[in-house]
Amino acid sequence: MQTSVAFQVIQDLYRRDRNFCSSDYDACIDYLQKILPFAIYQYLSPQPMQGWVIPPKWDLLEGTISHQGTVIYEVDHPLKIVGLSAPFQGTVSREELRKHLHFDRRNPQSIPYHFRQHYRPWQRDWGFCVSQDFYDKLPEGNYEVSITTSESEGYLKVAEYTKAGDHPETFAFVAHLDHPGMANDDLAGVAVGVELFRRLAQQHTKFTYRLVIVQEIIGSVFYLPERRHDVMESLFLEMLGSRTELAFQESREGKSQLESCLLNALQSHTHRTGPFRSIVCNDENVWESYGIPMPSLSRYPYPEYHSDKDDPSIISQESLEESVQILLKMIKELDKSTLLRKKFQGVPALAHPSYDLYVDPGQPAFGSVAGKTVQSLRLVMDLLPMKPPAFFVESLAKEVELHPQEVLNYLRLWEQKGLIELV
Repeated sequence: MQTSVAFQVIQDLYRRDRNFCSSDYDACIDYLQKILPFAIYQYLSPQPMQGWVIPPKWDLLEGTISHQGTVIYEVDHPLKIVGLSAPFQGTVSREELRKHLHFDRRNPQSIPYHFRQHYRPWQRDWGFCVSQDFYDKLPEGNYEVSITTSESEGYLKVAEYTKAGDHPETFAFVAHLDHPGMANDDLAGVAVGVELFRRLAQQHTKFTYRLVIVQEIIGSVFYLPERRHDVMESLFLEMLGSRTELAFQESREGKSQLESCLLNALQSHTHRTGPFRSIVCNDENVWESYGIPMPSLSRYPYPEYHSDKDDPSIISQESLEESVQILLKMIKELDKSTLLRKKFQGVPALAHPSYDLYVDPGQPAFGSVAGKTVQSLRLVMDLLPMKPPAFFVESLAKEVELHPQEVLNYLRLWEQKGLIELV
């Protein structure tokens, strides 16, 4: 099989030391800009923002452990050093060294990912990530430790590519580029997003679509306050390259039009589903806090998660392509959806002759009760004033348990009266 663009992205970038603020993260952004013309938003914050602190720009220059004059451990893989490790030079006992070595007890031969200090840069220590086998076999004695870093003022770079459609209402696709030395988490999500938008750029779309590449959670925290406008719904792309089963996770309310279309696109593909934050936990809390629904599509869990075993050997080009095709199918259905824009506020008196839109449910006291369809249309009438300024007719039809065409026929009467716009 010819190497796809998505797989090439993973091959080229997975070994980069993609810490939140680092030279390698910048290099990855530059690489991706050669594929798509991303706009770059850079955030500086000398003061915490609601407790969120941008860590310093951090690059490892050297990391070694020596015993009796011989280097026995060298950081030749990004995961072998604790993320944002403090610099250290000195001689320590085996007991002291072991306090600074971290391993995964579940996988004795793997090197784990230690990321906590990225989110707590005020509480930094030095340390290495090792296999349990290495930890257990350390002989007694003293060890020379050398950790040399280059540090400067921190910043966050968030990359955004927008495919403009006929209408400004926007659907955002989000993935995170951090997690150094790993291929599936979440470089595969980035790669799928880049390939999706590379193809989408050549197509005409009804709505506007946006790809946002962030540092996990903190990137969204700084990006969203100024860039959330026009974004109706979103989707998180996560770990989409492994040979594991697709997993769909609902948004908080599970009612967005995007996820309805995504579930339809998934019908002919093996997958499982779960409620909000029951499968993976990423940036969805941040986006949902701004009222933007965020389901996710992933292939989590997979055995190599958060370890040095997460490399291109576990990536399937077929899995990457399947993910792209599902998303293209979802977008095609989204573009066929009918968006309702409200042009009124409050509650119109719909029985007034100037509107004549009142749906009479009947009066039981006088022996008249309307049928189910009329009752459902009455519910449409009652719900419209309480709905947001823009929403999808298909979602409303599902809520009132009517066929979308029946709801649409009634709503076109509203449109004729100038109360709403249907696109």
